[in-house]
Amino acid sequence: MSDSLSKIEIEKLLPHREPMLLIDELKNIKKLFSATAIVNVKKDSFFVQGHFPGQPVMPGVLIVEAFGQSAAALTAHGLDKSTYENKLVFLMSIEKARFRNPVIPDCRLELNIEAIRSHGKVWKYKGEAFVGEKKMADAQWSATIVDRK
Repeated sequence: MSDSLSKIEIEKLLPHREPMLLIDELKNIKKLFSATAIVNVKKDSFFVQGHFPGQPVMPGVLIVEAFGQSAAALTAHGLDKSTYENKLVFLMSIEKARFRNPVIPDCRLELNIEAIRSHGKVWKYKGEAFVGEKKMADAQWSATIVDRK
């Protein structure tokens, strides 16, 4: 199993597409345990124009969404294809989300995520977001795998 996934490989695991596919790469993958996701926050990212004009900031909810996408890709990458094929991953809860510094385009946001535990189709994760050495956000969340309708 590869230690990293490109955006094209991530698209094979997740249903998300542009502009909502936020993660550009998944690296340092430890199967079903942890990974680092890369989000290239660009000056032309879809949310920049309106959030906020003249002083763009990546919305906190999109940082949380990127955490969720990273966890879904980590989990799908580690599972047998038949387990996630024709499935969707839905966020169930977000806990302890803290936004410590504004994420300003053009930057490389690194999300260090870890699967804390799984019980059946429910998984719990934690993550920290950094730009360089500076912590931007952290959170814990849970998600579940459900059948596509």
